[in-house]
Amino acid sequence: MTEALFINAGVALAAMLVLWGIAARIGDVSFIDAVWGGAMALLAVVSWLQLDEPGARATLIAGMTLLWGTRLGWHLFVRWRASGEDPRYARILGKARASGHYASAALTRVFGPQAVLLFVTCLPAQLGVLASGEPAPIGPLAMAGAALWLLGMVFETVGDAQLARFRADPSAKGKVLDTGLWRYTRHPNYFGDTCVWWGIWLAAAECGWGVALAGLAGPLFVTFTLTRWSGKPLLEKGLARTRPGYADYVARTSGFVPWPPKG
Repeated sequence: MTEALFINAGVALAAMLVLWGIAARIGDVSFIDAVWGGAMALLAVVSWLQLDEPGARATLIAGMTLLWGTRLGWHLFVRWRASGEDPRYARILGKARASGHYASAALTRVFGPQAVLLFVTCLPAQLGVLASGEPAPIGPLAMAGAALWLLGMVFETVGDAQLARFRADPSAKGKVLDTGLWRYTRHPNYFGDTCVWWGIWLAAAECGWGVALAGLAGPLFVTFTLTRWSGKPLLEKGLARTRPGYADYVARTSGFVPWPPKG
């Protein structure tokens, strides 16, 4: 398994270096958000391909990761193509661009750290697949993980679709989306993302305590990132400044886990 993980790391590094070269050429690293999901889907597939005889559980875990990563990657790529450079990355690399050091800063501040983080986050998928050679049937724990993954995919996919429709409506400019899934949680897409990775981890945990403990960093990092670091906190800080009704929305709507609105 160790050799397979080294191969995966090499694949991830090579992919990131190629994409870094593209980013340096076009002067925009914002598509890295789309790479996040796509690269983890790639790592799951590469893990599956390294098995002589993949078991049913390996195929399940690889399939869950592939579907999630492909959907999210395409969604974020389309959004990047429509919106252009993300202001977050413009701020991070603004001084480097002005001083002529954009390429090196893109590597050390964006693509390098992202390569490490996505590899670690994807550990439950990689380990779960690699530890599930034939025979590896889908047991109760993996079935529970698949159910949680499906719940997450529904929230993430439907939430993103509702938000896209809302943003495309000219009359919604300056307003707050508080219908559909967004009536029950301020972040259905983030909640769904978290469920997806806890579901993948749960399926991988059926391989044993070693895989469960080693892969725990993945869902923990996703949960921390979306609820405490660069997801929910940064997004809500910006919305509070630009959406007059956002404070009222926050007061009546669950911050993460779906729940009936207050009042």
